[in-house]
Amino acid sequence: MTKDLTIDKAYVELINGLKQKVKATQIKAALSANSQMVMLYWEIGQKIIIEQGKHNWGDKVIEKVSHDLSSSFPEMKGFSKRNLIYMRKFAFTFSEPSIVQQVAAQLPWGHNLLLLDKKLTIETYLWYARKVIENGWSRIVLDHQIDIRLYEREGNKDKISNFKETLPPAQSDLAHNILKDPFVFDFLTTGDKAHERDIERELTKHIQKFLLELGQGFAFVGNQYHLDVGDEDYYIDLLFYHLKLRCYVVIELKSGKFKPEYAGKVNFYLSVLDDKLKHETDNPSIGLILCKDKSKITAEYALKDINKPIGLANYITTEIIPEQLKGSLPTIEEIERELSEEDTLE
Repeated sequence: MTKDLTIDKAYVELINGLKQKVKATQIKAALSANSQMVMLYWEIGQKIIIEQGKHNWGDKVIEKVSHDLSSSFPEMKGFSKRNLIYMRKFAFTFSEPSIVQQVAAQLPWGHNLLLLDKKLTIETYLWYARKVIENGWSRIVLDHQIDIRLYEREGNKDKISNFKETLPPAQSDLAHNILKDPFVFDFLTTGDKAHERDIERELTKHIQKFLLELGQGFAFVGNQYHLDVGDEDYYIDLLFYHLKLRCYVVIELKSGKFKPEYAGKVNFYLSVLDDKLKHETDNPSIGLILCKDKSKITAEYALKDINKPIGLANYITTEIIPEQLKGSLPTIEEIERELSEEDTLE
């Protein structure tokens, strides 16, 4: 049984203490509005947890705290009962203020609410939080990335490449991190039996969304990039430059199952690029083969003795995304609109 909330000394001390924290934060807010506000919300949530446990108060205390803080600070909109419940949940999620300060407080409060609603592990929560900080994602982009399971795809232990054997350790690790399995092209409007050129056209048509899926650092160079070798012409499906890897990245698209000869073709492209296009300050070019399906054993044999860095991954389109997931994914129009708008603190 919880005690009915009464105006006793303990509650007066609680509300006075919270008011002092709010006032102190208002003074600091001009210097670092968002992080200070998120830390304040964590402190309020933690204080509510402590006092509820100490005095055996029920949830009615949250409604009263909401009323008293809102009355004392009418210019601030963050003290609704709903938001106070989130503050308590936030404090339950993170017991150490240092973690909040280093990561979660660098996110707008609205992003933290989204992450709290997703019921993630702390490790996964912090992973997405760092991705937001690194990439500047809006809430709708963050929501999209969680729904298409970016954390699991980047951490897929079955990713196939020869990066470790062909690149220095630091570059190998970074190249491995840009490889997802599978890549999700949920914005494609092509049918399931579309040919490579159709898929390529759709990817370049929605290049902003395509770059979002590839990840930070990719700069688009061109599609059907022409290579003149001897008296013959060759064309790379998609060519990018990666700003962190400091190298060209060849993407070869295949609408069917992986075949060993695809690795030889990409190896050839990489040799030509390194000879004709690569600057002396650039790192060796990297190849990515994206296909609808693959045999892990066949792929590993195909890459085994190739001396150029190549990664291999599946891609999936809307047709094979589970039905229950499709409805939760934003449209391409929503993604593009969010990318062009500034996110605001809730």
